[in-house]
Amino acid sequence: MALTSHDPASQTWLLRTPASAYALRWDGSSVRSVHWGPPLTLEQAATIPVRPDRDDERTGEEFPVRGGHRFGPPSLDVVYPDGTAAVEWHLAGQLLDGGRLTVALADRHYPLRADLHYVVREGTDVIERWTEITNTGPDPVEVRRADSAAWTVPWRDAYRLTSVSGAWAAEFQLQRTPLPVGETTLTTRRGIARGQGNPWVMVDTGDATETSGEVWSTVLAWSGPFRFDVRRTHGGHVHVAASGAHEGVTIRLAPGETWRTPSSLGLYRADGFGATSRSWHAYARAHVLQHADEVAPVLYNGWEGTWFDVNEENQKAVATIAAGLGVELFVMDDGWFGRRVDDHAGLGDWWPNPDRFPDGLGPLIEHVHGLGMKFGIWVEPEMVNPDSDLYRRHPDWVLHMHHRHRSEQRNQLVLNFARPDVAAWAYAWLDDLLSSNAIDFVKWDMNRSFTEAGWPTADDPDRLWAGHTRAVYDILDRLRATHPHVRVESCASGGGRVDLGILARTDQVWTSDNTDPVDRIAIQHGYSQVYPAIAMGSWASDSPNPITHRAAPLAMRFHVASAGALGVSGNLREWDAGALDEARSLVDAYKRVRKIVQHGELHRLANGTTTVVEYVSADRREAVVLAWRPSMAWATPQPPVRLAGLDPDVEYELVGTAETYSGAVLMGHGLDLALPPGPDASRMIHVRGQ
Repeated sequence: MALTSHDPASQTWLLRTPASAYALRWDGSSVRSVHWGPPLTLEQAATIPVRPDRDDERTGEEFPVRGGHRFGPPSLDVVYPDGTAAVEWHLAGQLLDGGRLTVALADRHYPLRADLHYVVREGTDVIERWTEITNTGPDPVEVRRADSAAWTVPWRDAYRLTSVSGAWAAEFQLQRTPLPVGETTLTTRRGIARGQGNPWVMVDTGDATETSGEVWSTVLAWSGPFRFDVRRTHGGHVHVAASGAHEGVTIRLAPGETWRTPSSLGLYRADGFGATSRSWHAYARAHVLQHADEVAPVLYNGWEGTWFDVNEENQKAVATIAAGLGVELFVMDDGWFGRRVDDHAGLGDWWPNPDRFPDGLGPLIEHVHGLGMKFGIWVEPEMVNPDSDLYRRHPDWVLHMHHRHRSEQRNQLVLNFARPDVAAWAYAWLDDLLSSNAIDFVKWDMNRSFTEAGWPTADDPDRLWAGHTRAVYDILDRLRATHPHVRVESCASGGGRVDLGILARTDQVWTSDNTDPVDRIAIQHGYSQVYPAIAMGSWASDSPNPITHRAAPLAMRFHVASAGALGVSGNLREWDAGALDEARSLVDAYKRVRKIVQHGELHRLANGTTTVVEYVSADRREAVVLAWRPSMAWATPQPPVRLAGLDPDVEYELVGTAETYSGAVLMGHGLDLALPPGPDASRMIHVRGQ
């Protein structure tokens, strides 16, 4: 079966995936959407008429521009040297190559070209799209907007929009609301996504559930500013435009220059939000993460254990305790460098604090490796404290504007990585750090938004928005090529930089600074809509929690954290012997099932008073059920929970008990969770075929 095909008579192109089809057509003046939904053949797609306009305007275009009867947000907004702002296309060519399709468009008068790129891969229903805009003339062209793609959702009776919002320590809060007539914009102007949003949206017909209903989703593989314009017309047209920039960003496209947008990825599923999530997880493991076949180690991060009070002696002491719990990776967090004794100074001065590490990092790293653990370290390359040697030497390296105050957050400013000299400096010291020390893991943090986002010496200062992110990508790509054994975690005040763009260059993300297990249930629920468990860093830490001050049993903390890549934090030096013994047992229990959690298929079985998630191995022979019940009213019923994804003909044992049940019973009747009484109840259940 050809993944991409073309019917010359109708000028229809078809992209086919295992469970969907995507058809588009050249109608003589633009490329129009024909079908995005259940599978069709090329012959069938060619018979579909182009969706008619109902609102006295041109709709359903793959890449709408300014001009003509178009009144929605343009995906391309350009101004030519003579002031003309409208675009009129002619078809300049096409290229089909296996799972790739490129449709080339050119302005019929002005020297401008747009190449619309489409990619489908074997075994996935995800369609990748991006656009390349080329100035083929002798004069600069002003590009005010260039989207990655515009997606058209088929006609249905109703529509609902799903996204996530949030804040620091409350990321990934799931939002599902009816889609109103008009334009709904989801955007960030903070330089990166931050906790306030995440670059994806889903549209369904208002009745989709975890297990049923049509869902159309699109994800932007980009770690910088983003914008989604979701438009519903009175006539029932729904379009989703995805852009790697917020409004007001203008680029001067030089003669001969090509501007490539970030990739926008689309997915159609006819079987609900659960199948949608599993498709995104599978895509990320197969085509995004570089080491998805590995098993993420259990790590200890020292931030909540020592805060800024970091030195060789206490890090060795904590590492020794962590190793006794079965931890495999010890990560030293903030406070090891320059004059960094709090958050007022030191960022930018990336050498070990001589008072805290008089002989450098070597003795600590040797101690950690001697305990059988790998060694990781925290860095924040994009930031600088005004109280630092770096800033005193290079005050012009930060984002700033002439005659304007330089706003600080967390006593720091943002370095302009779009400047080649700044990016070269960052790569050099990171490369030296990794070359001079036996470091196995880097936690790359980014703790504030862009403000006064100017570049006074640049001819085209708005390039900093995309240029900064591209420089981060380039540095990470080069570091991973030079130090292939080093694994990387993305952090941005918690879950502020979580997307498929950064996951292509890192191994996991820090989901939230909030390690409270009750809050984490909702955070992890929103995260799991698109992103896989293997990349979800999740810690069990102190109680009461240092952020929420809520107390929770150790088992609850570990069971919630066991839904992803398990980590441990907190001041282990103050944990009593009983807590350490229990933690050791919980770490060991996680290790026995982590391959299923990290590589298996996720099924969200319940999300109410009791939240239940299940991970099923690829061969359907094993499953892990995690159940969490923070509180419950008296006499609240606790019915059996029906599992999913098992083989109905296989007899399964509940590991550690004498109980066995057929897959048919576990899926048809359900499993009694047998949670302990009272609040903060949780349980991990390992189900294994006999």
